[in-house]
Amino acid sequence: VGIGKTWGCFGYPLSIFFIVVNEFCERFSYYGMRALLILYFQRFLGWNDNLGTAIYHTFVALCYLTPILGALIADSWLGKFKTIVSLSIVYTIGQVVIAVSSINDLTDFNHDGTPNNISVHVALSMIGLVLIALGTGGIKPCVSAFGGDQFEEGQEKQRNRFFSIFYLAINAGSLLSTIITPMLRVQVCGIHSKQACYPLAFGVPAALMAVSLIVFVIGSGMYKKVQPQGNIMSKVARCIGFAIKNRISHRSKKFPKREHWLDWASEKYDERLISQIKMVTRVMFLYIPLPMFWALFDQQGIIEIQPDQMQTVNAILIVIMVPIVDAVVYPLIAKCGLNFTSLKKMTVGMFLASMAFVAAAIVQVDIDKTLPVFPKGNEVQIKVLNIGNNSMTVSFPGTTVTCDQMSQTNGFMTFNVDNLSINISSTGTPVTPVTHNFESGHRHTLLVWAPSNYQVVKDGLNQKPEKGRNGIRFVNAFGESFSVTMDGEVYNNVSGHNASEYLFFSSGVKSFTINSPEISQQCEKQFKTSYLEFGSAFTYVITRKSDGCPEPKIFEDISPNTVSMALQIPQYFLLTCGEVVFSITGLEFSYSQAPSNMKSVLQAGWLLTVAVGNIIVLIVAGAGQFSEQWAEYVLFAALLLVVCIIFAIMARFYTYVNPAEIEAQFDEDDKEDDLEKSNPYAKLDFVSQTQM
Repeated sequence: VGIGKTWGCFGYPLSIFFIVVNEFCERFSYYGMRALLILYFQRFLGWNDNLGTAIYHTFVALCYLTPILGALIADSWLGKFKTIVSLSIVYTIGQVVIAVSSINDLTDFNHDGTPNNISVHVALSMIGLVLIALGTGGIKPCVSAFGGDQFEEGQEKQRNRFFSIFYLAINAGSLLSTIITPMLRVQVCGIHSKQACYPLAFGVPAALMAVSLIVFVIGSGMYKKVQPQGNIMSKVARCIGFAIKNRISHRSKKFPKREHWLDWASEKYDERLISQIKMVTRVMFLYIPLPMFWALFDQQGIIEIQPDQMQTVNAILIVIMVPIVDAVVYPLIAKCGLNFTSLKKMTVGMFLASMAFVAAAIVQVDIDKTLPVFPKGNEVQIKVLNIGNNSMTVSFPGTTVTCDQMSQTNGFMTFNVDNLSINISSTGTPVTPVTHNFESGHRHTLLVWAPSNYQVVKDGLNQKPEKGRNGIRFVNAFGESFSVTMDGEVYNNVSGHNASEYLFFSSGVKSFTINSPEISQQCEKQFKTSYLEFGSAFTYVITRKSDGCPEPKIFEDISPNTVSMALQIPQYFLLTCGEVVFSITGLEFSYSQAPSNMKSVLQAGWLLTVAVGNIIVLIVAGAGQFSEQWAEYVLFAALLLVVCIIFAIMARFYTYVNPAEIEAQFDEDDKEDDLEKSNPYAKLDFVSQTQM
């Protein structure tokens, strides 16, 4: 073991300060870059949603699979310190490469604002992402294990608190970066043409990664550095293989049973290695149900019933809850005399996560009561929107409605598509039948502006807008075709007496500009929407005023959410408490139960359960669709509860070990053996003197 000077602060090694700052900067760098990826793929590289999402998920999965590689390098070859430094350099280069790939002027030779060779940008960004995945995944298990290495025997309490501070740094970094980097992206920059500033938004995370590396290297003299012990994983694999082979070849009853299946390797491998492998396999066996937990836990994204602002609630609550749980809750439990072991904490974390889904189901039932009813099966829904100057009467099977000028019917009416007949009339005019092939399972708007003039528009909305966004479409009652620009989105060539598609916007007041050569220069062309709340849809009808200028009229298609966002706080609170109790304890448990030469490997094993959970999500995504969202939440809650019970039963049979004590005993035995070999009479002499 190589040990630097022992610097202390409040009973903690001062070296952990550098490790925590390093982790904060690294997580800021990673999550800041990741927050931009989907938009970068779509808007800069011009990829469609499917390709962008597939590459994004592949990248995230790779980030959770490379920890195994990093752990093997650390424990078998370079040691944790050199592995962190080496892979952090790779990581920083990757961040710089992806920042360079987002520079528009790199291949914009004719200065028209569009890259002339997009394949160069694609190639650079892919190289950058591979380097980042190798870097972030490779150092992930090493940094937490390296932090644990800084503590001496008897500092278990401080070490446990370190893992809490470490997890706090992860979430503080991710929270700040997901707020800051999107703000940097919307800045405008460029040499020859001004565009969304991706180089700045990617450049800041790259700079933070460089800072992370520098801070970590500055603390070098203070670190306690555990040296690697050769290719340990190769030894482990050979030992396990020999034990299995030996057991199979001695399966006859004449061979006595051995206490543990790994004891069948004792003919070839020493007891120390066998004992270390036993420690690791016992923990890895406990991890078997955990990928299912992560698969369900990662479904927390679907709990975002309301706006995307709620995404940051989880990170904010973690930053608040970690110190409270660590400094208040755990000491209170200890004072009550309860033996709240690591595995009990993890079981409670699973249970709390399960209860979060129950809370989500309760809120969903409330939301369902306020949701609009959409057509199912053979049904269609129709509303009439009169964009003309005369009152119109429209007859449907079993009902007749009258619409005054510039008005709509009160909501959508539901009909069976098979026997649907519609007639339009106005005072003193003949009846006009509506001939249209209505699509079942969809909403339609019947635009009318004269008894014999109508247009049927398929709305394209058969659910509430997702993530609390608001759908806006424009109807052209103006006559000539026009285009509308709203909040950076463009509605191109909306033809006369027709409707555009819906585009979706976040909450707030939005400005929109109407562009048409038919509009006089003296006319007002810029307008503002009403305040957009969450989950609504509106139609803006653009009409011509008496002076020939455009004027917008607003009509509600789907009312905004009425269930308060505050009702979601309990589910996020339960989920966060579950995560704090489960994840931090899992990191600490993985470290404390691992032998000295496999600390990083077991940390990587813990991260691998997250990776497998994410892979399960990718495989199962979309396989089972529920007609009722609350039923899906109840199923997740039940599955989490089952996983929790299985884990609790497995945990009952787990025996905690102190790897340092076991290894110290082996060291003691080795010393005695060496002493006997060097002086075979020493032990005999000692015995005879005692007898005398």
